[in-house]
Amino acid sequence: MSTATKSTMSIFERYLTVWVGLCIVGGIALGKLAPNLAKALDGMAISVNGAPVVSIPIAVCLFFMMYPIMVKIDFAEVIKAGKSVKPVGLTLIINWAIKPFTMFAISYLFLGILFRGFIGTEAVDLVKLPFGLDLAVGEVYGSGIVVLQEGVKMLQVPLWRSYFAGCILLGIAPCTAMVLVWGALAKGNAGHTLVMVAINSLAMLLLYGVLGGFLLGVGKLPVPWQALLLSISVYVALPLVAGFFTRRWIVAHKGLKWFKETFLHVLTPITIGALLLTLVLLFSFKGDVILSNPLTILWIAVPLTIQTCLIFLLGYVAARRLKLSYADAAPSAMIGASNHFEVAIATATMLFGLSSGAALATVVGVLIEVPLMLLLVRICLRTQDRFE
Repeated sequence: MSTATKSTMSIFERYLTVWVGLCIVGGIALGKLAPNLAKALDGMAISVNGAPVVSIPIAVCLFFMMYPIMVKIDFAEVIKAGKSVKPVGLTLIINWAIKPFTMFAISYLFLGILFRGFIGTEAVDLVKLPFGLDLAVGEVYGSGIVVLQEGVKMLQVPLWRSYFAGCILLGIAPCTAMVLVWGALAKGNAGHTLVMVAINSLAMLLLYGVLGGFLLGVGKLPVPWQALLLSISVYVALPLVAGFFTRRWIVAHKGLKWFKETFLHVLTPITIGALLLTLVLLFSFKGDVILSNPLTILWIAVPLTIQTCLIFLLGYVAARRLKLSYADAAPSAMIGASNHFEVAIATATMLFGLSSGAALATVVGVLIEVPLMLLLVRICLRTQDRFE
């Protein structure tokens, strides 16, 4: 890793893959040594009609994952971005008209066909019963069947479909705060990158539920619209509103310089810390699955890796064809390639449960993100002379 890369990335960002790996080990150990702890924490939930809907500890962790991202958004710049039709249009088309559907196709091909035998044709997963539905035990819903597990109704689905659902949730969640790091490392236009982050965050409010509901339904894991709307409200809208008013108040009372140089630096470790704590809890549930089939993470990582490289290539080549400058082309391609894994983890946890295969699949997205994106940064730097 170059000196410039090291100076741009914090120690948390630089070694994120290492931290995630340690969380896997720590979570599995926790599940073995204190199997009831994670279950007790996940049991602290807001319930509707007797069914747990929102895990309070996880909701708190995920809020602190999302809030620091949202507080960086300057909505005044979003309005100005309307003048840059080509880069804005390219980002929106790649992220919302192409990426969700390529993720669906690639993950189905690998998880549902090529790797299905390795995952286990008869392997099943227990996920939350869809929010708002009161189904009888034995009733079929999508690809699953309602069963009674420790006195609670659960939906038993094929394990590969649970992983498939997690991939779908990643595919409809473009762009994370880490994109700001990737754009800086690739010597991209920082202002353009931040504006694209803001635009995609706003687009998620409108499109995440629509695309998620449609693709999960096609994948035979239907989720009621109100569940997706609740998820996007809790994990996107709430931190977005909180971030907007926080930024506005601090800039008015402390100034923009103090906000950027002091306040934002305090938030970064909080974001990563909340993410890592969530991962420990998640892997404390999935330890048995990983230990019994240690290649599980590999089966999920393969389609995610192919999807990331494909979307980057599409965005990068299209940017060159549209004659964008390199400074705009690099972040435009990376925003599509990168995933908003915070939202994906939050949504998978809310819809399917902390112990679900869907939640595990979204975490694999975190695991592969850093090394993959650093590779793409290097590709950008080596090809920047091909742009006008």
